[in-house]
Amino acid sequence: MVMSQLDCPSLSTRMVLSFIALVLLTVSAVGIPAIWLIQDRMSQQAWSQVEQAMRASKALYAARETEIADLAVLTAQRPTLRDLVTQGESEVLSSYLTTLRAGAGLDLLIVCGSDEKTIAQTGKEIPADVCWDDIEGGFYIMPAGSSPRVWLLAGHPLGGETGYLGEVVLGKAVDNTFATRIGEQAGLEHILLVSGLPAATTLSGDIGAVADIDRRSAKSSSGDGGVRGTFSFGGRPYYFARFSLPGTNIQDEVALDVADLTATRRRLMAIVVVSIASVATGGSLTGVMLAHRIARPLGRLTETATRMSAGDIDSPVAVETCIREIALVTRALEGARVDLQRMVSRLQEEKAWTDHLLEAMAEGIITLNAQDQITFFSRGAERITGWRRDQVLDRCCDEIFKSVEAEEPFSQLIPGLGRKRKLMVKLADGRQATLAVTGARLTPPEEGDAEVALVFRDVSEEEAVHRLLGHFLANVAHEFRTPLSALAASTELLLDRTSELSVAELKTLLSSLHLGVLGLQTLVDNLLESASIEAGRFRVYPHPSDLGGIIAEAVRTMQPLLDKRGQRLCVDLPAAVPTVEADPRRSVQVLVNLLSNASKYGPDHTEILIGATASDGWVRLSVADRGPGIPPSYRNSLFRRFEVPSRGTNDVQYGTGLGLSVVKAIVEAHGGEVGVDDRPGGGSIFWFTLPRVEEE
Repeated sequence: MVMSQLDCPSLSTRMVLSFIALVLLTVSAVGIPAIWLIQDRMSQQAWSQVEQAMRASKALYAARETEIADLAVLTAQRPTLRDLVTQGESEVLSSYLTTLRAGAGLDLLIVCGSDEKTIAQTGKEIPADVCWDDIEGGFYIMPAGSSPRVWLLAGHPLGGETGYLGEVVLGKAVDNTFATRIGEQAGLEHILLVSGLPAATTLSGDIGAVADIDRRSAKSSSGDGGVRGTFSFGGRPYYFARFSLPGTNIQDEVALDVADLTATRRRLMAIVVVSIASVATGGSLTGVMLAHRIARPLGRLTETATRMSAGDIDSPVAVETCIREIALVTRALEGARVDLQRMVSRLQEEKAWTDHLLEAMAEGIITLNAQDQITFFSRGAERITGWRRDQVLDRCCDEIFKSVEAEEPFSQLIPGLGRKRKLMVKLADGRQATLAVTGARLTPPEEGDAEVALVFRDVSEEEAVHRLLGHFLANVAHEFRTPLSALAASTELLLDRTSELSVAELKTLLSSLHLGVLGLQTLVDNLLESASIEAGRFRVYPHPSDLGGIIAEAVRTMQPLLDKRGQRLCVDLPAAVPTVEADPRRSVQVLVNLLSNASKYGPDHTEILIGATASDGWVRLSVADRGPGIPPSYRNSLFRRFEVPSRGTNDVQYGTGLGLSVVKAIVEAHGGEVGVDDRPGGGSIFWFTLPRVEEE
């Protein structure tokens, strides 16, 4: 709907087009009928002129016939002519006839005898012997080659005292000269046709050109039997009317040159077109001015509305106009802007409070639409999962949360509304984590596009603590039970059979009692240190200490255990044993824990190496064993509490998992570092650093 409205023309365009259409309709309604009336009137006048000329021509032809007939009567009554004919003087008669013809303006004068033979003749040659014909007077066609010749002839008997002497024949050639005189009197051009062939014309040019005139444009027949039409000759248009001479097949065309009329029509059309264009241009300019006057404030309102839609609701709506409707719209839009500004301000405050609350929450919050696509991803969710918000928005939750324990996708494992469920998923960095997920609905259930909100938190550490606590309790019980059982058995044996035992057997039993007590002491020390660390009361008191004495004390403590398993202990120290800034008791505890693990996880009858190197103000101590080694994937969690390294077998690994965590706490309290490396040939090298005391 919006796109169709945007495709509509603008108000200014509509106004301009409306003005132009109105002007064109007005000019067309007035101009076109005027042009038609003027053209029709001019055509009627032209045809009226042709009709008048045609009637005048008919009268002129009739007058010429009457004139030559009267002249024939007068000529035949001349006494001199009768006397000359009677006397038979041919030469004198011919001379007299020549004088008489010239005076009468005739082209032919013939005197025929009673025997119908020519006595005398003067003027133009005529291609026929008229003395044989009974000339009554009128127009006669005399064939002469390819072009017919027309004569106007009149005859009258010549009588004398002795009776009938013969006949006088007068003739006038109907040629171009004759047609010209008729045309001058009628006022138009003439073409004399015989059986459709031109015999005479007033048009300039060869008679053959007149014969080629195309009269196929003839329009209609007149009421008097004539023909009216148009033709073009010499590049000029003509109106013509054709009529026949009475008693002959001779036709006369009266033609009116209408070139000036056509030019006048064209000028009139040009004037009207220019007038229409001028009026249309003036109307368009007026429409543009009015449209601009109206559209300019509307355009400003549109710009203001566009800015408001883009978020600018601070700029006031100020449009100066004298159009009342636009002023009302401006006032209403300004009121809407102020209300919207207040509402947006309140919403921004609420949103800021909500965002602050969401940012402060440690739990992760996401929302899913009906297609299980993520539409919201909080900062807490980013911290827990490792995914960035721009990476997960509009993606399916099954692509982000990969279930580890279940085969179903994550969307199928989402708990019901108001319920809680623990799910193990794979995080962005590949780690596995246990999430406690709670579901809620954001919109009423009757709406089809309801979204689901999931609140989750990482309970991996809690779950691990629960699992490790179980292992810890089992391991502590085992760690206490084993030495206590051994102590109880040795003590019982001493009580029952002391007198029967040899010195060597007594020494063995006492050594076993000592090892049991030593193991219990180490376990109790680790438990106490771990509790102290957990309670935040753990402290070290470093001071310059002899590194050799620290190593010797640790070796003395662990030697009975090493001897029992047949393990050899080698110490590799530099020639000048450095002095370290350390707490001797805590440092001995670090070495004892490392040696205890090396003995516990190393095979019997193997070598354990203690080494020390000094560089850059630090002393690096290491304990190398021939145990199974530590997998690289396990090294990051090796020094955590309750973590027990696996030997890669299915055997149960006993231990509290506190020793290495205590080692890490003591070393870091000294400002040092602790780590593990692979030992060439098999086994592990546990190392830690202590600050070195520079000797002066």
